Amino acid sequence: MTQAHIIAARRTAVAPHGGAFAGLDIHELAAPVIREILDQAGLRSEDVGELILANALGAGGNPARVAALAAGLPETVGGLTIDRQCCGGLDAIVLAQAMVMSGQHDLVIAGGAESYSRRPLRYRTFVDGRDPEPYEQAQFTPWPDRDPDMTQAADALAQELQIAREVQDDWAIASHQTALSADQSYEIVPVAGLHTDSFTRNLTARLCERAKVVTGSVTTANMAVAADGAAFVLVVSDRIARRASVPSVRIESGSSLGGTPELPGIAPVAAIKAALGQANLTAKDVKVAEIMEAFAVQAIACQQGAGLSREIVNTTGGALARGHPIGASGAILSVKLYHALLREGGVGVAAIAAAGGLGTALMLSAP
Repeated sequence: MTQAHIIAARRTAVAPHGGAFAGLDIHELAAPVIREILDQAGLRSEDVGELILANALGAGGNPARVAALAAGLPETVGGLTIDRQCCGGLDAIVLAQAMVMSGQHDLVIAGGAESYSRRPLRYRTFVDGRDPEPYEQAQFTPWPDRDPDMTQAADALAQELQIAREVQDDWAIASHQTALSADQSYEIVPVAGLHTDSFTRNLTARLCERAKVVTGSVTTANMAVAADGAAFVLVVSDRIARRASVPSVRIESGSSLGGTPELPGIAPVAAIKAALGQANLTAKDVKVAEIMEAFAVQAIACQQGAGLSREIVNTTGGALARGHPIGASGAILSVKLYHALLREGGVGVAAIAAAGGLGTALMLSAP
């Protein structure tokens, strides 16, 4: 059975909703990245078997097909849109791995794109003549009492694990400071004139103290801002990896698991452990980790629960310093992990949580 490799990985910068990407539709964010990774690998669009695009807020249609056509891919590439909310961008890559390893395709483009700024308005309708009711958060379980608001779930996790607000703030400060000092230009495809993540700032303890409390210990400083962005990778077979004259990383394993709906932030721990087990690895083998920072408490809980060293997690900053374009966020983690492993070698993991109690983890390795 062929192995699956990633031979190119890029993303847009991330812009807070209403910012630099506010005028762009999903396909306008995705297409430049798709074209760039094909150019980066020196491959033709005719080589592409499938495009898998994660999107959480587009509400209908098939954004993957639109993005494929906008990027100039052959009309034979149908495009597959998936929605597993925050996990979707990483799940797209796990699915691409399966397609390649099964022999269905030699080359799959996988990732995600999200426009929070251009998201459709969402309403629930009723048969009894009542006016439609707008909603912000979709239903993630059949039980209202087990389907918390995400900020409430983050605060519940903080209480469960006794992670104080100050600890969460410290993580957020480190995320911004690390991002400010890191060169991330090699990851980013300029779109709409934006070359860097525009939300990153000099966050301080004083600013954190003054931040608006959202719920309990969760504040506007220690949770990620809603955002727009896109990220994609090229997942290829052994044959294509040998043919392409670019460095590659190997996909060792991937795991997507469900957990307790009330505490979605901790779900990636089980996924990380499962992915490590599939690859016959332990947490001590991991040299670099990209853990989603939808909330600081989520990243802390996953880092500690998976037994990962703090020093290897989000070494160029996390989502707290850039924002959270939901369907794209997992793919952004994989882009960052790919480039980190090309620099450092060894084994790396990317992991993310989603509403409803979902967690996905991806293990990569480089020589």
